[in-house]
Amino acid sequence: MKKILLILALATFGFANAQKGTILVGGNIAFTSEKSEFRFNEEKTNTFSFSPKVGYQFTDNWTIGGEFTVASSNQDNGTIEEKTNAFKLGAFARYSVPLSQTFAVFADMGVGFQNQKYKEYGPGNAYAKSTADGMYIGVTPALFINMKKGFGLNFSIGGLGYETLSYDNNGADYSKFYFNFGQTLNIGISKNF
Repeated sequence: MKKILLILALATFGFANAQKGTILVGGNIAFTSEKSEFRFNEEKTNTFSFSPKVGYQFTDNWTIGGEFTVASSNQDNGTIEEKTNAFKLGAFARYSVPLSQTFAVFADMGVGFQNQKYKEYGPGNAYAKSTADGMYIGVTPALFINMKKGFGLNFSIGGLGYETLSYDNNGADYSKFYFNFGQTLNIGISKNF
């Protein structure tokens, strides 16, 4: 049972600082739940996402590979319910620099395609739906701390990026540039094989 939990934990969190000629496997799982008051109604939003990565480290510093994200969000204010399903499929490049036997820094750059499906349900089961396609690009720097025997912790505090979505049926086009250093915190565990 402990081995299964360890394998699940390692597959769930991002791996960093692998050695030349190795396979990098990792990812993130995220869940958020938020409640707020909006015009005398309570609004509740739940979001879940899963983002696995697989790559090959061809030098001591460089890794390339593929990444995938699937996400689902549900927002309900008592009158209108909104559901959004999204996915991203792309490639990433990672550059790692060891600072000592204990510390290393790395940066991931990802680029790819994204798709989003949106449905809104109103009173009397009336609903509206839309689909959007677009692209994304982003850079995320992080710190790796080697704990013992190849096990380590990964820390990142945001990144910068750009994304677009173009909605069907003459819907609005969407583009967003973000710079969220210090606004997010991601902590992961890793193992070098």
